[in-house]
Amino acid sequence: MRPKLAVPRGLQRQRGFSLVASMFVVIIVTVVVIAMARLSSNQSATGSLLIQQARAYQAARAGLEWGIYQALNGGACAGSPVMAGSLSEYTVAVTCTSNGYTGEDGAALTIYQLQAVAQNGSPDTRPDYAFRRLEAVVER
Repeated sequence: MRPKLAVPRGLQRQRGFSLVASMFVVIIVTVVVIAMARLSSNQSATGSLLIQQARAYQAARAGLEWGIYQALNGGACAGSPVMAGSLSEYTVAVTCTSNGYTGEDGAALTIYQLQAVAQNGSPDTRPDYAFRRLEAVVER
């Protein structure tokens, strides 16, 4: 038979404290893991939208440069370009208006006002919808 050991009175009152402390630590760790998972998800969605916005900007810029080339080399405002490659999912609309005037030296000049709008679908149908509008004024 084993001898009974006397437990000091201070230790008898602290029985069960380790269970409460370990439950508290487990709950805190769980909350931190859930918060980190949510932040990671939000960060991923934000990154995807940033990529789509950058592509929309590049598509609008390509359309604007195409319109400037058409105006300066062809001398007329033309229709919208068709994008290829990774920008093919974007529709680009290029509008151009021209105004003629006479310069100080009597030479005939033309001012072209160009606007390029790039978008990938419509905001109602795509959660990653991106839209960019760029404008330029060119003198010839």
